Amino acid sequence: MTNYLHRRKNHYFTFSLCTAFLLFLTSCGKTTPFREVFKKATPYEQYQKALEDTKLDQTAIGRDWLLAGQRALHDSLLISIPFQETGYFGAEKPTAYSFRFNARRGERITIQVGVQSLQKVKVFVDVFEWEGAPKSLISADTNVTSVTFEAERDQMHLVRIQPELLRSGRYTLSITNSPSLGFPVQGKTDKHIGSFWGADRDGGARRHEGVDIFAARGTPAIASTKGVIRGVNTNNLGGKVVWLWDQERNQTLYYAHLDSQLVQTGQLVNPGDTLGLVGTTGNARFTAPHLHFGIYRWPSGAIDPYPFIKASSGMPADIKVPLDNLGMWYRVSAKKASVYHTPDKKSLLLQSIERHTPFIVVGGSALWYHIILPSGVNGYIAAKDIEKVRIPVDQLKVQQNTSITDQPDSRAAVMQTIAKGESVFALAKFGSYWLVETTRHGLGWVQTAL
Repeated sequence: MTNYLHRRKNHYFTFSLCTAFLLFLTSCGKTTPFREVFKKATPYEQYQKALEDTKLDQTAIGRDWLLAGQRALHDSLLISIPFQETGYFGAEKPTAYSFRFNARRGERITIQVGVQSLQKVKVFVDVFEWEGAPKSLISADTNVTSVTFEAERDQMHLVRIQPELLRSGRYTLSITNSPSLGFPVQGKTDKHIGSFWGADRDGGARRHEGVDIFAARGTPAIASTKGVIRGVNTNNLGGKVVWLWDQERNQTLYYAHLDSQLVQTGQLVNPGDTLGLVGTTGNARFTAPHLHFGIYRWPSGAIDPYPFIKASSGMPADIKVPLDNLGMWYRVSAKKASVYHTPDKKSLLLQSIERHTPFIVVGGSALWYHIILPSGVNGYIAAKDIEKVRIPVDQLKVQQNTSITDQPDSRAAVMQTIAKGESVFALAKFGSYWLVETTRHGLGWVQTAL
């Protein structure tokens, strides 16, 4: 009896402890999903926790690192895939870069980041889904710096790259896409698709819920993935059909208008196995032979299969601009230059800037440079429109004692004071400030009215 009461007491204590724990999670007025409680921290989150544990988050450089990471989530560049950029991280100032891109459901996205440095550098690569605000999706291990994922819906995604504190290095970021499924007709590609998702059917009474892939009668229709045959039957629209369950993605692949079916229900198949032969059965009897290929998911029903089987967009363009002065000051050499969201003059224009406007070059992509203006705006500018800040564009004579600051702002720190009557060499101009050479501290800023 005593042992029984002892067990009851232990069970009650355990239950009470679990209840208290769950009440604690909900005590702030918002229930925390159970899976979130035990969600593994990303490498970035682990590093952030380490900064907090060592109180480095309360230092200026620690705060700057955290702020750079947060700012990058809301100040990203909009790019198109495939994309490649080589850039530079400086150790003296915490930096993070981010890039947004559209991905369609069914695309496989691969993000790779390589780093060149004398020291071993941890680089945090984090991917977010973007719906007006970032939602964490996947992170790379800092020893791998490569992630691959399949887009679950048509939406914007964001990748942020950020090195650990006090480390410099050159990075190369590459973002490419590929289909998540194999092509379902042997020897054919997406160039042989003749009718796409959403096309009118029956005079507009319904919409096409798949794609039609045209091929000679008898061409093998093959498994696009490993799976189980869920159905081998006949219906009015599809004629002879095969249903393949894609267990990995919890979806069913639909093969219709087959001339013959060569599998049985319950059969396990591997990618490339023949399921049937292309034909014209069902309502395709008056058309050229083709395979109707569809994808169904519960509870949403039919979804567009095209992104699942569309060929890769290819490899990114080679970087053709010189990369020997990353992290250095440049200026506009043309009368005017345009700064774009993407290294493409057809993309969104961020702003136009005047001749002699200075900026720091942080990366290169194809025939473009990734730049950051003194205002903090970052974007892409054509390499042909810029030049290094070397030869002065003017010599300014000081009319009164003047401060040279480290930023183009009256509140910035004073680097040096020059006396009335002295001259400075002006290298570039931003707003009411000149970028000038100092005698002791390198480059600094003075206001136009001297």
